[in-house]
Amino acid sequence: MELGKLYIVATPIGNLEDITFRAVETLKNVNLILCEDTRQTQKLCQHYQIKTPLLSYHQHSKNKKQEKIFQILKQNRDLALVSDAGTPGISDPGNKLIEFLLDKEPDFKIIPIPGPAALTAALSISGFPSDKFLFWGFLPQKKGRNKIFQEIEKNKSTSVFYESPYRIFKTLTELNNFPKLKNRRIFIGRELTKKFETIYRGKVEEIIKKINQKEFRGEFVVIIT
Repeated sequence: MELGKLYIVATPIGNLEDITFRAVETLKNVNLILCEDTRQTQKLCQHYQIKTPLLSYHQHSKNKKQEKIFQILKQNRDLALVSDAGTPGISDPGNKLIEFLLDKEPDFKIIPIPGPAALTAALSISGFPSDKFLFWGFLPQKKGRNKIFQEIEKNKSTSVFYESPYRIFKTLTELNNFPKLKNRRIFIGRELTKKFETIYRGKVEEIIKKINQKEFRGEFVVIIT
């Protein structure tokens, strides 16, 4: 049985110009694009005149959707997987789909088309050691948060995590309650690559004063060293 190929395509985290020529060509040439939010991906497609049909695949997709994708690949059709922003599989459901497909067919061909990720973009301008770091993805909303903070407190390596605009102030306040974290250096990037990109540097208490419970849009990347 000859299967189609699955391309894992990184897309811009904000600025639509941050995409590779290879990514655009891949999205134009595959038979179908799998995406978290078709409305979001449609904006990118319209910008680059990509006419390829879209099919939604997100964290709430059931096993039936994964099976449907496998059946499409069995028709020897090539697919591309994109996230709403950045590199699929990094804090999104892309890795679950890949695991499912590899369970079905261990020799299935998966091709990475590398590009933007908020994680690496933030690390590149943080000025913090990045030869070794821990990435925590999005912090849990309730249960398990303190345990992660305790792990970050114990670990001397750089730690990185994502946070939503609705919880960033709460998260910083919680960090400030840990004696060994409140005096460590922190970098926060908001709306990276976008028009209102904002960078905060300093200790937790200093950044809390700068943010001061303002209403924000967009996600945050938090780096602690």
